Amino acid sequence: MGKGKGDTTPERILETAGRMFAENGFRATTVREICARAGANVAAVNYHFGGKRKLYAEVLSSIFRYAMTKYPADLGQEAAETPDERLAAFVGAFLLRLLDPDQPAWHRGLLAREMAEPSEAMRSAVAQGIRRGHDLLRDILVDLLGRRAGGERVELCIASIAGQCLFYQRGRHMISRVLRHIDLTPEGVGRLARHITDFSLRGLRGGRNGK
Repeated sequence: MGKGKGDTTPERILETAGRMFAENGFRATTVREICARAGANVAAVNYHFGGKRKLYAEVLSSIFRYAMTKYPADLGQEAAETPDERLAAFVGAFLLRLLDPDQPAWHRGLLAREMAEPSEAMRSAVAQGIRRGHDLLRDILVDLLGRRAGGERVELCIASIAGQCLFYQRGRHMISRVLRHIDLTPEGVGRLARHITDFSLRGLRGGRNGK
């Protein structure tokens, strides 16, 4: 029988460390505690990861790999024929990553900590894990706004579209209680993606036309 997730020592350490970093933070979590809970020798972190800081960086990178493997940034792009359709596909894939009900709770917990106080490891993980999506959205926006669109304009639009999507992740518990007509389940993501896309396209075209 093949080994499943978490069967090897590095996998056990990575999963255990992720949970503990999410619960207690980087500083309050010790290598000794991680190894004890993972059932590993205390030297295993240095052997497999090169120390606590590199383990933390690998934990963050693993979160982005999980999301981008399950729902890659270009999901649905092959069927898109227009920039509007490409934007809709991008938003849909982004929402699926953010609202994935199968995502381990500690992923969200650790990312919430990093959103409040970003570490150098987070900057590196973001650069590796988000760059492809950033570049894809930038190219879509350049097609929508025109090749003469300035870099600041494009980046503001990237932030606005990403912000709309992130709102549903960060506010999911409030939304489920107050905004009762919004469906955050995987079945509702398509409708939500269409709304964000339509809303964004109106803003993009209004701004482009100077209205």
